[in-house]
Amino acid sequence: MQKFTVHQGLVAPMDRENVDTDAIIPKQFLKSIKRTGFGPNLFDEWRYLDHGEPGMDPASRKPNPDFVLNQPRYQGASVLLARKNFGCGSSREHAPWALDQYGFRAIIAPSFADIFFNNSFKNGLLPLVLPEVTVAKLFDEVFAFPGYELTVDLDRQVVVKPDGEELPFEVQPFRRYCLMNGLDDIGLTLRHKDKIKAFEAERLAAKPWLAHQMLA
Repeated sequence: MQKFTVHQGLVAPMDRENVDTDAIIPKQFLKSIKRTGFGPNLFDEWRYLDHGEPGMDPASRKPNPDFVLNQPRYQGASVLLARKNFGCGSSREHAPWALDQYGFRAIIAPSFADIFFNNSFKNGLLPLVLPEVTVAKLFDEVFAFPGYELTVDLDRQVVVKPDGEELPFEVQPFRRYCLMNGLDDIGLTLRHKDKIKAFEAERLAAKPWLAHQMLA
């Protein structure tokens, strides 16, 4: 999992409340057994004028010119600004995968759906909560100033605006530790690989018949 310490990036405004996971990555794209390739279909039904299916070439499709991510001023955005209850709906882990693979590193909103919130941390995506009035002001500034960027400093737990103003946020210490060190659940387990290997060797030495059962 990619580490997150400090990130500076262009902000894209998703000016909708209650954006659910089916809007983030529609259900027809969940057929894949891989964890990659979802970025081109992020917000697919809003992003394109035609109906999308797995395997379609994005270059051959009809983009919706009114959708925020298709507007030239937001190309290359890596910070998503959203309204309350972002990520509601089903628990699909494909939603943070699609956001991450599109290129987003952080999402700022007044609130998130719980399962999406948890899944984001487990996949290297930082969902950070700021007061609704603060988020509303950020929307105004993003709309007013093309090229608007924010710096997200997870170490200091602040969002730094272009004028230098710092907006504090809080992340639970364990989640912060995992993100800053690039550790997902597998990475956390592998920190103890030597102990695991030693335990397995001791167990098989004491109960050698287990090796035959595992091979069978």
